[in-house]
Amino acid sequence: MLIDTLKELCALPGVSSHEDAVRNFIREQVSPYATSIRVDSMGNLIVEKKGAVPGAKKLMLAAHMDEVGLMIHTITDDGYLKFANVGGIDRRVLIGKRVLVGEKGIPGVIGLKAYHLTSAEEEKKVPKLKDFYIDIGAKDGDQAREFVSPGDVAVFDSDIVEFGHGLIKAKAIDDRIGCAVMVELLKEDLPMDVTFVFTVQEEVGTRGAFGAAFSVTPDIALVLEGTTAADLPNMPDRQKVCGPGKGPVIPFMDGSTVYDRELFELLRSLAEDNQITWQTKEYISGGTDAGAIQRSKEGVRVAAISAAVRYLHTPSSVASLEDCKNILTLARLFLQAVSNME
Repeated sequence: MLIDTLKELCALPGVSSHEDAVRNFIREQVSPYATSIRVDSMGNLIVEKKGAVPGAKKLMLAAHMDEVGLMIHTITDDGYLKFANVGGIDRRVLIGKRVLVGEKGIPGVIGLKAYHLTSAEEEKKVPKLKDFYIDIGAKDGDQAREFVSPGDVAVFDSDIVEFGHGLIKAKAIDDRIGCAVMVELLKEDLPMDVTFVFTVQEEVGTRGAFGAAFSVTPDIALVLEGTTAADLPNMPDRQKVCGPGKGPVIPFMDGSTVYDRELFELLRSLAEDNQITWQTKEYISGGTDAGAIQRSKEGVRVAAISAAVRYLHTPSSVASLEDCKNILTLARLFLQAVSNME
C-alpha cells in the first residue's frame, strides 16, 4: 500500500550523498518486478520495466531519495559536534531537535546557548550556524571521537504520525512521496516500457539527475516531488504556493524549469476528466530534478506532479494522505496517455 511504503521510506536515513539505506530498501521492494536494475557511479538507482508495448516515446520517471541533514566537521575537546547544513535548512528550526549521527545512528540533540543567557540584541537575530552544536552525551572529545568522525552525517530523528483531517507528519516527505509512488507503480502491469530513476543529491543541486538523464536519454520525463505549501496564517495570498488537501500540484513553472506546455495540459486534462482535484503553484518558487533533466543532451520534455508539503525541510513536514493517493492515480493515467502517443 502506498501510505505504508511512504511511512517506511520516511523512517529511513538518507541525507544527500548517504542515500544507501533508502536505495537498499527500494531495490529490495522492486527487484521482483523489474526487468533490469543498476546503480550508476553517482548512486542513482535506475530501474527498467517492460510494459505492454515499447512505446513510441522513451519515458523516464524520477524522484529523489535524499533528504536534507547535517554533516559533522569538528569535534570539540568538550565532546560537542559542530556541523554544516546539507541542503537548505532554516536555522530557526534546529534548536532542540533530536538527531541520529553516523551509520550507527548515535542519538543526539541540537543545542544552543540557553535563553536566559541571551542578550536583548541576540534575541532579535537568528543564531548563526557556528553557534549551534550537537550534544551526544560524550564526557569529552576523546569519547565523542570513539563514535563519530568528521564527515559523518546527522539526520533528523522524527516520529511518523497520522493526525487531523487525513494528514501525515514525518521527516523527508520531500521526496519519499515520489519514491513511494514509483515503487507502487513498479509493482503494477505497465502500459509501456518505463525507466524509473531514484536520484541522489537533489537537495544539494540536482546532481544525480543530470547524470542519470544523460545516461537514460528519455524523450519525456515525469518528476514526482514534494513542494513547499506556505498556506499559513497571515501569509499574503500572493505568496501562498499551494496547500495540502487541495490535490496534486501540477506546476507550469518553478525556479529551475518552465515545464513542457503540452505535458502540463495533458496532466491538467487527465485530472479534470477523472475527477481528481488539482492545483498549481500560485507563487513561483523552488526547483526540482526537472531542471537538470530538461537540459541534458539535446533536451528533454518534462512535466511534474508534486505533493503540497507544509514545513518542508524540517523534522515535521506535513502532507495530505489523499493528495498522495491521487498523485499515484494521476501518474498512472499519465503513463497510459504517453503509451498512446505517436
